[in-house]
Amino acid sequence: MNSWVPLSSADLHAEVNPLGAQLSILRDRSGRDLLWDGDPSIWSGRAPILFPIVGELAGGSYRLGAKTYRLSRHGFARGKTFEVVATTGTTATFRVKADDATWQVYPFHFELDVHFALNGPTLVVRTSIRNTDVGNMPASFGYHPAFRWPLPYGRDRPSHFIEFASDEPAGIRRLNSAGLLTPDRYPTPVSNRRLMLEDSLFQNDAVIFDQVRSRSVTYGADDGPCIRVSYPDASYLGVWTKPGAHFICIEPWRGIADPDGFCGDFTAKPGVFEVKPGDVESMEMTITLLGV
Repeated sequence: MNSWVPLSSADLHAEVNPLGAQLSILRDRSGRDLLWDGDPSIWSGRAPILFPIVGELAGGSYRLGAKTYRLSRHGFARGKTFEVVATTGTTATFRVKADDATWQVYPFHFELDVHFALNGPTLVVRTSIRNTDVGNMPASFGYHPAFRWPLPYGRDRPSHFIEFASDEPAGIRRLNSAGLLTPDRYPTPVSNRRLMLEDSLFQNDAVIFDQVRSRSVTYGADDGPCIRVSYPDASYLGVWTKPGAHFICIEPWRGIADPDGFCGDFTAKPGVFEVKPGDVESMEMTITLLGV
């Protein structure tokens, strides 16, 4: 078993599992858990890293030029053991590189670094995707943190909501039973910047904001501490739980599931960006505990 890497500030304690470079514990100064515990009977994830795809591929595979490659939902990074590159008491950097196994499903040379930094009540996660190949490298990336629902501050589950920094008038997108993006757009469930959390929202998987305006959201109840998630670089925002489960995922993405019926080249897949040879593409997420 990999030893989890601990990080601590005056306000937060975090632990990161090198398997997937996954944030696995996040506690306030009183030791109360803010992050889901990964109960495998419900959902074993805690805060997986999504790379080189976000979501599901049509038929479980993608086409790149004349070749076809198979990739499972959200890609392979969450199942790879990352090298611990550097640690201090408040920071840690994890790295995974292309290897023979990744080459079979994603034919590119890359380095993926995930850097965690704690400062007071704030955890900053910054991911850098470096193209060490000779040609352009198509990719997607996403964060998938699962927070306790309810938070450990005495308010019941129905009193929790996600409040957006801006109005979100655009319709939302949904997935079909195969995990693929449907063509329909549905009325936004956000009212007065708030998304009230209830299980019925998630009967058809994630709620997907593909025209999100806000660069941050705040999660919690009307009184008591809450969590702000900031995502300056995200193109999409997913919100998800398994109905009845005691977690809510707030997921900033640069990438999205295949549209239903998509059969184009991977480079034409919605949400895919290209990294030029030698270049680095970065994405940041900030988690801040407010009101403690």
